[in-house]
Amino acid sequence: MSYQPNDRGYYGQFGGAFIPEMLYPNVEELREQYLTIMADPEFQREFQSLLRDYVGRPTPLFYAKRLSEKYNTKVYLKREDLCHTGAHKINNTVGQILLARRLGKKRIIAETGAGQHGVATATVCALMGMECIVYMGKIDTERQRPNVERMRLLGAEVRPVTSGSQTLKDATNEAIRDWISNPVDTHYIIGSVVGPHPYPDLVARLQSVISEEMRKQLLEKTGSELPNYVVACVGGGSNAAGAFYHFLDEPSVQLVAVEAAGHGIDSGHSAATSVLGKPGIIHGSRTLLMQDEHGQITEPYSLSAGLDYPGVGPLHAHLAVSGRARFISIDDEAALYAVAELSRLEGIIPALETAHALAALAQLGAGPDDVVVVNLSGRGDKDLETYLKYAEKLNSYASNSASN
Repeated sequence: MSYQPNDRGYYGQFGGAFIPEMLYPNVEELREQYLTIMADPEFQREFQSLLRDYVGRPTPLFYAKRLSEKYNTKVYLKREDLCHTGAHKINNTVGQILLARRLGKKRIIAETGAGQHGVATATVCALMGMECIVYMGKIDTERQRPNVERMRLLGAEVRPVTSGSQTLKDATNEAIRDWISNPVDTHYIIGSVVGPHPYPDLVARLQSVISEEMRKQLLEKTGSELPNYVVACVGGGSNAAGAFYHFLDEPSVQLVAVEAAGHGIDSGHSAATSVLGKPGIIHGSRTLLMQDEHGQITEPYSLSAGLDYPGVGPLHAHLAVSGRARFISIDDEAALYAVAELSRLEGIIPALETAHALAALAQLGAGPDDVVVVNLSGRGDKDLETYLKYAEKLNSYASNSASN
């Protein structure tokens, strides 16, 4: 079974490009040129140079000794939190800003939930001297205020979105409306493996540097390029797509995608798309989508701003339906416990999104000789205001995890 899109942008039954007529020229221009531009040696030289000297790649693969002892398996952390701006998002924005420049675009728009993609977009726009507008749900601007201020400091205009649930879905809606109104000079840097073809494939390719490095680092550290498990959190799914990419055709590697269960899968306040979703169309592609019996989108919920998306990228929908990836749902409480656990055991404060992936260690069933790689997609600086609200609970969890 192929895990690459066909020429119409479909991964199995999921994908495609369902777009308004006004956007067809933009999307078609991108589809026709992205692979040619990315294969150009000059593009690759500049991209690789920026990844090395600006982003700080390769990121380390860290053996988490105390975490490994606790779970009686070999846990390695792919340290995307050490990238410039604090998350994996910069891998994608560096590539897309170079692509936008090749296409002659002068204005950049983006959507953001947790704020890390917004910061990464604002960062590369400052680097390249381009206008930058970031759409962000009003609720997310409040719970991710440090990232809002970072974007503004970098010169971006942050536009709070007050429609709908005032979160990531609605920010994406507004970004698409902007693009329809400004189709000639504007490039939309989508932050995840979502949207119309070719975006899911474009973003996955740019993020695939994560798994490319993993294979080389694992060979050096363990004697084999192939781990037993690769674990990553999934909202739209860009960090997971990057972590899985070079293992998709390696059936011995179990791919584990971790979604946000919120208050519980059946609570009505969840973002566990693989469990609750049905095939539908959102933001230009056919995928698994949380919806009611009338096809209306069901509002997702997660304490983590980057995971409360009602859909999932079409690649991940295909991985879920085909059984290639195992999907695990983690609730808010388990994610907060994982924040405290990693902080106290390894001296690393993870992003709340990443904490969902870490919490899945308890459910893997990995043995003492198994190698488990968790993609540490972001650092917890951006979530400190949330962590302060739960300080008493986190301190209790931390004491418990340290004593165990």
